[in-house]
Amino acid sequence: MKAVISFVAAGYIWLVHKTNRWQNLNSEIPFEMMANGKPFIMAFWHGRLLMISAAVPSGIKSNVLISHHGDGEIIARAVKYWGLDSVRGSSSKGAVPAIKEMLRSIKRGELALITPDGPRGPRMSAQEGVVRIAALSGVPVIPVSYSTTRAKYLESWDRFLLAKPFGRGVFVWGDPISVPRQDIDGAHQLAKKQIEDSLINVTQQSDIFCGHPPIEPASDPKTQNAAVKGT
Repeated sequence: MKAVISFVAAGYIWLVHKTNRWQNLNSEIPFEMMANGKPFIMAFWHGRLLMISAAVPSGIKSNVLISHHGDGEIIARAVKYWGLDSVRGSSSKGAVPAIKEMLRSIKRGELALITPDGPRGPRMSAQEGVVRIAALSGVPVIPVSYSTTRAKYLESWDRFLLAKPFGRGVFVWGDPISVPRQDIDGAHQLAKKQIEDSLINVTQQSDIFCGHPPIEPASDPKTQNAAVKGT
């Protein structure tokens, strides 16, 4: 059953990608890095997971960090149709092996795709994992998000954006963010805040570009976490 769902999901992503007219904004640096085989960490919110594989040009070796929770296996199989490999794990389960595998892939020159607020939130709140991987690997974090003119926002913890066919879409890229290896004078906390602020910014820019009210971060992370645990 999971294989069938994954196939259908991959087909839907293909349909949305092919029937929307897409633009890329502020994409010069990440596209140049990908063309020259320079790895980086591509960060995006969990709620923008659906179409993110379409942001990676064909032939670019990439690995998506996907949790063991919920529908992770379905997502892993779906992105495989787009040529993206997956590393299973998260900050809450399988963290150390997953981080080690992501570091190995980056060392091979491959792109690393990470949802800093996944797998369970709070929405649009960056966790420590992305900073740890960036600090240990020495590669920059480049935030990205997308929206489409025809879309539905689900009533999930992440306000998942379900893009629809036959509209316009946009990928908005942020500037590269470097994370120092040593956490001196709160450098890692500062980098985490920069990643979070940039991701919020590019996500809201993409929503506004497509005519939608911008999605806001969770107003009370503790309340949201409690709600997620109760589901």
